[in-house]
Amino acid sequence: MSMKVDIWHNITWSRYKAGVFNELHRQTKDGPSSFRIFQIAETETGRNELAPVDYSKHRYPFRLLFEGAYESVPLWRMSRRLAGLVATTDADMVILAGYHRPEYWLQLLVGRLRGVAMGVFCDSTGRDRPTSRLRSLLKRLFFSNVQLAFCYGSRSRAYLMEHGVSPANIFIRRQAAELPPEYSAAAAVEGRVKQADPNRRRFLYVGRLAKEKSLDTLVEAFAKHRRTHPDAELFLIGAGPELEPLRRLCERLTVKDAVRFPGARSGEALVEAYQGATCLVLPSLSEPWGLVVNEALSYGCPAIVSDNCGCGPELIEPGRTGFIFKTGDVEDLAGCLEKACEAFGDVRTTADHCMTLIADYTPQRSAGQIIAACEATLQKRRSTPATGSATRPK
Repeated sequence: MSMKVDIWHNITWSRYKAGVFNELHRQTKDGPSSFRIFQIAETETGRNELAPVDYSKHRYPFRLLFEGAYESVPLWRMSRRLAGLVATTDADMVILAGYHRPEYWLQLLVGRLRGVAMGVFCDSTGRDRPTSRLRSLLKRLFFSNVQLAFCYGSRSRAYLMEHGVSPANIFIRRQAAELPPEYSAAAAVEGRVKQADPNRRRFLYVGRLAKEKSLDTLVEAFAKHRRTHPDAELFLIGAGPELEPLRRLCERLTVKDAVRFPGARSGEALVEAYQGATCLVLPSLSEPWGLVVNEALSYGCPAIVSDNCGCGPELIEPGRTGFIFKTGDVEDLAGCLEKACEAFGDVRTTADHCMTLIADYTPQRSAGQIIAACEATLQKRRSTPATGSATRPK
């Protein structure tokens, strides 16, 4: 079927979305349907500490509305621009970047008044930050006005259903890591076998050094582990406001010589970190998914995640691709560090488990799911008689 779809995304910085949008463009460029991508801003405050925007990753047509950080754009200017573009679109469907900002609500209102089919990307789960009754009611109101909601796993799906979204309107799509064009699963396994030493205890974190990542829990658990394994190492790759507090914590726990802070890493340096580590650890207090786990598994590296990480049910097979611990529980995490060293001693077998599980989480699959979901939603909409709602002018 033929369709025009506008997709809104918050920041160009997101490399993994670039991979999905590249594939979306590839799969539709010669067909009857078109997908237009609107990138609202280049980055968010703090993201450039990890890496700058890499425009070489974006090999698809897109429109950038604002240069610089999202937060630097005045709300009135942002709202006027975003709502104005929805007001004049000729798209059959508009997929919004989210539901948590006033400008997205305004886009939804304008789209509904024009009779355009509306969709939304939802990253949230019920284990995110606490919410109030008023916020829950507002979310229900927002979701009741969309015909399509994309989510990334069972927890996100449950969250949408708790807020009134019909299962028929929910589409789970695969989260996909951004991997280089030369990536090869077979080569990644061989690299893992070559670099990972089963007799070396090296734990890895990759991401922002921020409060919500609960890195103090990781450092404390590591300190406990090191009491019986004095050769253990912990690498905290990334940058952020918690750098100095974490350094002080390491000094207080007398592990400063065993905890490394190499700063942000990307490319081959990051691949080597994944391939040389016993496992990745993602101890977050709040993590709607945890895309870094996809990335680690893609290089044969298993992961330990908190039970607040949305990817846990889908990506963690205990003892095969990782372990799950109770969020904020130092003792439980310390126990998982010990279990990881025992369970992942057979490097090749573990890498094969990781590859088998992550093989379906690709940009190709994700893009295909977006196309199929939009087609199904619009087909249903076109075959359902109007019931008095507004229709877009022809």
